[in-house]
Amino acid sequence: MKQYERMIAGLIYDPSDEEIVKEQVPYQDKLWEFNNLKPSQIEEKTKYMKEVFAECGENNYIEIPLRANWGGHHVHFGSNIYANYNLTLVDDGHIYVGDKVLFGPNVTIATANHPIEPSLRGKNLQYNKDVHIGENVWIGSGVMIMPGVSIGKNSVIGAGSVVTKDIPDNVIAVGNPCRILRDIGEHDKEYFYKDEKIDWENLK
Repeated sequence: MKQYERMIAGLIYDPSDEEIVKEQVPYQDKLWEFNNLKPSQIEEKTKYMKEVFAECGENNYIEIPLRANWGGHHVHFGSNIYANYNLTLVDDGHIYVGDKVLFGPNVTIATANHPIEPSLRGKNLQYNKDVHIGENVWIGSGVMIMPGVSIGKNSVIGAGSVVTKDIPDNVIAVGNPCRILRDIGEHDKEYFYKDEKIDWENLK
């Protein structure tokens, strides 16, 4: 089995393999071009996502700079996604992001990992495990999402959290390691910040 095939299969492989590097580097060059676009070049940003990402829906916006091992080539975006500055996608494996997901600044999503066994790690070998983020999730500033993790729909991940295990639907989860703080419920339909009420009548 070739190293590229091992990479796709989620097995331990050599990321410096010539075949892999030959395919990867052009996407990194394209990402460099993307990161040098002006803020006003919205159409060019959209064109990049449509052409380079594995999948890309509609009305997605990424603040520059974006960091991605494969330029986003293994990223699957739904629609109406917003990513703040310095989103880092270690997309050696696949990253699946549902509709209406919000990313705060300085978020990292890692699919790549290294073996614990020292002799394997010493050879710079790695493996990849896909990450799944459900629809309508809010990822706070500085969150780190580790390989193989799934985050359920509507959930909120608090700023600075390190997500090492799956998070279910409809919860607020925080901390390092990230743990469920509470369910999202009736209180959240009435208050948006501490004791400040949501003025539903004035919102579209």
